[in-house]
Amino acid sequence: MGRKRVIDQQGILDAAERVVGRDGAANLTLDAVAKEAAVNKASVLYDHKTKQALIEAIVDRAFERDNAHHSRIEAQIGDETDRVIRGRIIAASEPPAKEFRAVALNLTAALTLDAGLREKMQGNQAATVDRILDTSPSQRGALLAYLALEGLKFLEYLDFHHFPREERQRLLREINWLVAADPRELDLPETSSG
Repeated sequence: MGRKRVIDQQGILDAAERVVGRDGAANLTLDAVAKEAAVNKASVLYDHKTKQALIEAIVDRAFERDNAHHSRIEAQIGDETDRVIRGRIIAASEPPAKEFRAVALNLTAALTLDAGLREKMQGNQAATVDRILDTSPSQRGALLAYLALEGLKFLEYLDFHHFPREERQRLLREINWLVAADPRELDLPETSSG
């Protein structure tokens, strides 16, 4: 009978996230992750043969956690229409933790440099947009709300700008208002694509 494996893979990914947050994805090494996780390098290599495989595992876990978090909130909302976009707004009620902002910033750099990781992000975003549109009576309003919400999150996660708490809460209420808006009611001129 073989030896029982006792290495916690989530612990290794936690350590890898800390290294990415502290040193950047470009400076991530399997040795640094092993040291951070207090395991030997062979333990890291067991599941993640390369630095790229480790970065992919971090990104995949981030998508899984994010999607699971939003699913839990949607389940609490129940069968209400607009539950997908409204759940995302509720999920954004607290700004990201400072330590996660560093990880998000550094992983974004990795995403821009790797076509495979970008494709995963594009697929995840496309699925989210489809779910929002499929569950929203005012598809345009819900889409505008999602774009506004993602813009707010982009500024925060990439540490570009942070609104004071009261202003942030007001922005989220206004984004929530957009969900049911019908832009067709506005008398807006068509824009040219040229």
